Amino acid sequence: MEKEKDTAPEKESQNSKHLIHCLTVIGQIEGHYVLAEQNKTTRYEHIIPALVAVEQDRSVEGLMIILNTVGGDVEAGLAIAELIAGMKTPTVSLVVGGGHSIGVPLAVSAKTSFIVPSASMTIHPVRMNGTVLGVPQTLSYFDKMQDRIIDFITRNSAVPEAELRRLMMNTEELVLDVGTVVDGEKAVKLGLIDRLGSLGDAMDCLYEMIESAAPRYKDNA
Repeated sequence: MEKEKDTAPEKESQNSKHLIHCLTVIGQIEGHYVLAEQNKTTRYEHIIPALVAVEQDRSVEGLMIILNTVGGDVEAGLAIAELIAGMKTPTVSLVVGGGHSIGVPLAVSAKTSFIVPSASMTIHPVRMNGTVLGVPQTLSYFDKMQDRIIDFITRNSAVPEAELRRLMMNTEELVLDVGTVVDGEKAVKLGLIDRLGSLGDAMDCLYEMIESAAPRYKDNA
C-alpha cells in the first residue's frame, strides 16, 4: 500500500530563532582623527552606515551590541549612541570587559542594557588631549559637552543626575584622574545598567523584545 503523501506545507529550516545583527564596539572609538595602527579601534564612519542598514533591513529583527571599549572621541561616540537610541529595531547592549568613558552612553543607548559581573565602567568628566587654550571659553565648552553627555545618560538610564555628577567628580578613587570605576553589580544598583547577566541572558531578552514587538513593516498587499 502506497504511503499517504504529507500535504502539510514544509517549514523553512532556520539556524536561529530570530535573525539578529551583532555589532561590536571594541578598543578605542575613532572619530575625526586617525589613530596609530597599533591601536584597536572602532571607526564611527563604519558603524553609522551599519546602523542605517540594520534599521532599514526587513529581515533583521534585532540588534545585539557587544561593548569592550576604553572610550575615545566624545562627539563620535555620542553620535553613535544617539543613533542607537533612536532606532525602532529592538536593541540590547552587553558590556564585557569594560565600557569606559564615552562607552557609558553607548551602553545605555540600547533599549535594554546588560553587564557581566566582571566588567567595569569608568565614569569621568570630559577630557581633551593636546594643546588647550586656558581661557574661560574653553571651560565653557567642556561644561556644555559634559552636560550633553549627562543629559543623554540620564534620559536613557535610571541613574539620578546628582549621583552621576558625583561619580564623575570623585577625587578619592583614581590616582591620576577624577572619576569613579564601578563594577557590574554596582552599575546595576546605581541604575546605570538595567540588568546583570551574560550573553545568554541578553539573547533571551532580545528574543522576548522581538516576539512582543509589533511588526516594523506592513506588507504592501
